[in-house]
Amino acid sequence: QVQLVESGGGLVQAGDSLRLSCAASGRTLSSYDAAWFRQAPGKESEFVVCISSDGASTYYTDSVKGRFTVSRDNAKNTVALQMNSLKADDTAVYYCAARPPVGGRWPPSLYRYEWAYWGQGTQVTVSS
Repeated sequence: QVQLVESGGGLVQAGDSLRLSCAASGRTLSSYDAAWFRQAPGKESEFVVCISSDGASTYYTDSVKGRFTVSRDNAKNTVALQMNSLKADDTAVYYCAARPPVGGRWPPSLYRYEWAYWGQGTQVTVSS
């Protein structure tokens, strides 16, 4: 199985940028699709974006399109989330997730329970 560790969260002002990173160990990340979810206080977990195992396909939730960009470096076993033009509504704990690819299905899943592996999360706080 794969272990995931997120980093890069912090406290920023509205309009600022942050870059989150997810580092994998245990198994090569190139064997997995990857995703970012987030959970704000008092709210349910929310899908943010996913990227295919080879990096060729991505899928974003509408609220972050044009502001967030997901990428991966399989040689370094990492997935990154570049977040620009941050808003107060982006405040949440951000989680990296991974799952084996499902052939012929994209996006693989927008539901938390269908992703097998998770990091511990990193806090992103955007002040308005």
